[in-house]
This record gives sequence, structure tokens and C-alpha cells, in this order.
Amino acid sequence: MVPVLPAMTVAVVLGLLAANLPGTGTWAAGRARPGLDFAGKHLMRAGIVFLGLKVSVLDVLGLGWQSLLLITGVVLVSFVGTYGISRMFRLTRDASLLISTGFSICGASAIGAMAAVRRIRHVDTVLPVALVTLCGTLAIGVLPLLLHPLQLTPEVFGAWTGASVHDVGQVVATAQTAGTGALAIAVVVKLTRVILLAPMVAAAGIHQRSAINRDKRNGAVRDGAGTDGIARAEPGGPASDADGAELRMPPVVPLFVIGFVAMVGVRSTGWLSPGWLEAAAAVQDLLLGTALFGLGSAVRVRTLLHTGARALLAALAAWLLIAALGLGAAMLIVQP
Repeated sequence: MVPVLPAMTVAVVLGLLAANLPGTGTWAAGRARPGLDFAGKHLMRAGIVFLGLKVSVLDVLGLGWQSLLLITGVVLVSFVGTYGISRMFRLTRDASLLISTGFSICGASAIGAMAAVRRIRHVDTVLPVALVTLCGTLAIGVLPLLLHPLQLTPEVFGAWTGASVHDVGQVVATAQTAGTGALAIAVVVKLTRVILLAPMVAAAGIHQRSAINRDKRNGAVRDGAGTDGIARAEPGGPASDADGAELRMPPVVPLFVIGFVAMVGVRSTGWLSPGWLEAAAAVQDLLLGTALFGLGSAVRVRTLLHTGARALLAALAAWLLIAALGLGAAMLIVQP
């Protein structure tokens, strides 16, 4: 089968085109900008809530404890490794955190959740979303080409895809090239990574609150950045938010992440019929697609080419790391 680009990737591409083509670029940067920014921030959060309806705790537990521990280990090592790679390429702490979150958990949705709890400016999510979309799209084209050279069974290929590809739609597009068996295990492994979004965000929220308490006592200087994500010195504390409002405590877990967990619980009860789940999936696609169009429309390709080369190299190095970790975990999950 030929892989098909998922709707979320198409949405980002359309946003990029809208921002960079003559005529529409002026519209995206001017009159439409407030609405596009609203979509990129608030509709993203609503879409994350509906994402919870794709995750069943029973399906996740069906993998077995050994597989769950392996997948959790891949997420944690991917997160730490990607953060370290990003810092090695001199990206800011905020950019490194968002890139490592998106690459290790579930793409743009995870970036939106982490940005909210860490009070990272909306404009600073644009580059990480562009990178996670680019590398996820790269996986759609590259991973199926390695199926036969690596002599992988469909099940191992599916587990590899689920453990290493960023976005749920990208996982489906990649795994379906190896058949229904690969797709089935890929989705379960991927959704196991998705369910780790809540504890990761909660941990970040606790860390943020402790950092604010420390900075209230001592003051702080942080490194800051523009949309290129390159580190520069800038006064301020870790609680600086998008609007420069005064220091205040963020929630340990944002309300929309609580909604995500609640939707996981609803899906796990089995109360919803397939028809309701399909309708919810359509709403989620609409919300996230609109949000990603808004984020894509903030990317100026000329600026990205001039300032984002370092970030791109960091993202590609992280993509290779996660692909290697995912392949090792897949071979252990699907044992002969």
C-alpha cells in the first residue's frame, strides 16, 4: 500500500502555503492573524480533550506489563535524549522542552499541552510544531522502505511505528502500508504513549510551580528566544506567560488535560457506541486540523531557512534516536 499523508500534516502544509504565497500571506499576517492565533491555541486544547476518546485503558493494559514498561522507557529516554540533543545544538530550554515533548509523546497535541502548563508563549510553539510535523512526515516515507531490508514482520513493524512515530495520524499512515496486523498493534502502542501525556504534563506543572516559588525568593535570569528557538540571554522568570502578565502559579495540570483524562475514562467504560466514537473522532480532526492550520500559518519559510537550520539538525538527530529506540523496543514487545 502507498502511505497517504494524514489530515493533520495536510493542515500544517496548507497553513504554510497560506502564510507564504503572495496574496494570502498578507491576509494570514494581518486581518486573519487574531483568529488564526485563537485557533492555534484554544482549538488545540479542545482537540486534546477529544483525543482522550481514542484511548482505552483496557487496550493499553492488554499489551502486558513488560510491554508497558518498555514503551514507558522509550518515552522517557526519548524525552531526555531529545532534550539533550536540542540543548547541544544550543536551542533554548523552552524550545528543547517542546521538541522533546512532541517527539516523545504525541506530536503537536503534546506540544500544546506542555506549552500551556509551562506558560510558554504561543508564538514559540510554531517551530516545534513545524519540526514534529516534518519529521513525522519523513517517517511516513522512510519507515515503509525499511520493512523488507530489515526483514521485519508486520507485527514488529507496527510496534516500531507506534513506538517511534510522533502523531497518531502519522502512525496510521505509516503502519497501514504493512497491513491490518501492523496497524492494529501500532495504534495500541501509540495510544500507550499518548496516555503518558497526563503524567508528563503533571510533572512539568509541579516543576514549574517549584521554580516559581524559588524565583519569588531569589529572582532569575533565563535564556529566551524568538521563533527561531536559538538561545539568547533575556531577563525574566520561568513563569513568564504569553502576555507578559505578572507572576502567578500555573495549575499542576491544565483543565483541558483533566478533560483528556476524563475522556480516556469515558472511552474505557465502553459506554459509547462506535457511531459516537466516530463522530467524536471527526470533531477532534476538525479541531486539531484548524489549530494546526493556524500554527502553520505563523511559519515564514524564509525566516525558518535563515534561522532554523540548527533546530532542524537537532530534530533529525532526535528522530534517528527515537527510531532506534523504538525498533529495539518493538523487537522485545513482539517476540517470536
